[in-house]
Amino acid sequence: MKIAIIGAGAAGIMAALTAKKENKNLEIELFDINDAIGKKILASGNGRCNISNEKCQVSNYIGENPNFVEYALKQFDFNSFKKFCKTIGLYLDIKEDGKVYPLSNEAKSVTTLLQSELKSLEIKLILKTKVESIRKENGKFVVVSEDKEFKDYDKVLISSGLAAAPQLNATEDGVDIASSFGHSFNPTYPSLVGLHTNFEYNNRLQGVKKEASVTLFIDGQKEQEITGDVLFTKYGLSGFAILDISQYAVPALLFYQDVQVSINLFPNYSRNEVLGMLESLFNSSKDKEAVELLVGIVSNKLAPIIFDICNIDKNLKANEINAKQIRAIVNTLTNNRFKVTDTQGFKHAEASGGGIRVDEVDNKTYESKKCEGLFFAGEVLDIVGNRGGFNLQFAWASGFLAGKSLAKGK
Repeated sequence: MKIAIIGAGAAGIMAALTAKKENKNLEIELFDINDAIGKKILASGNGRCNISNEKCQVSNYIGENPNFVEYALKQFDFNSFKKFCKTIGLYLDIKEDGKVYPLSNEAKSVTTLLQSELKSLEIKLILKTKVESIRKENGKFVVVSEDKEFKDYDKVLISSGLAAAPQLNATEDGVDIASSFGHSFNPTYPSLVGLHTNFEYNNRLQGVKKEASVTLFIDGQKEQEITGDVLFTKYGLSGFAILDISQYAVPALLFYQDVQVSINLFPNYSRNEVLGMLESLFNSSKDKEAVELLVGIVSNKLAPIIFDICNIDKNLKANEINAKQIRAIVNTLTNNRFKVTDTQGFKHAEASGGGIRVDEVDNKTYESKKCEGLFFAGEVLDIVGNRGGFNLQFAWASGFLAGKSLAKGK
């Protein structure tokens, strides 16, 4: 039996290895547009490769039907992944927060060991090949690249991902191929990405970083609240908390909803405690300029901007600041609203949302319900995980189930 797998990322590699181990007689050809396997694996975790997460559960995923992932996460849970890693010689470093890295602390270790395993199982790599279309004729699949046709495949797996990181040759060709077989898809969007805002002080705030609580409002309704690092940039907002909340903000932008985020720079204090700190600062040095005293609780760069936002004269002494102005400062520090206008786009996104609708795919076999012998795995499906290794764990798990299905006789 002859198998084609389109996309040599985590899902495609896992599917190939699983299928070959299940059925030694398979002839597997693994296609990728790049000159090497696992380019996105290498890019994950800032080169350290946040390869999985020990605490994976359905609630870590977003999509039209996140429950689709449940069977895969049970059949190939973290312990299963850990055992797989050990069989290829990969040892793991499991952090307290559940994030998992290779013990070597280097992503290259992962792809090197995976490549070695592919070679030992005699899985053929067809690299630097852009698959443009696939058709089925006389019960067999034909894979069409830019300059060649590859024929006589009994089954095909699409695991080519979506458009996040186009600099790594990421495309949405998998969705186009699925569409040619009658599949529908939900609009794709960059996920885990920085957010553009129309805030007039963006350029002056650039580089300010602080742990904060970020609250998302969609059409005026509170939707999510996340605490973590916030980085102010020339285009708007970034940092871990912003990347996390972008997963909920960006889909709303697609439908032209009003998207705003509120930032509380003092998530561990009540408003009254922040008010008390300010009053104490201003009362302790009444003859000093108030803006200079503000650096006792915020950065030098941020203090004068806070006064500008509140329309307070920066030359005022502490004893000249009135109660209304103090309340305005407190509100800006704990509840400053930013209107989100756009994102940093796929080039700067860690993942993609949207994709092939999962109700058209069997959640146990990952076979298409539209075309016998056609399978899907990984990011090309309308499933996106939270930051922290969840996307890779779904890729491994979906690839595992697809691989088991590919190994079975027709």
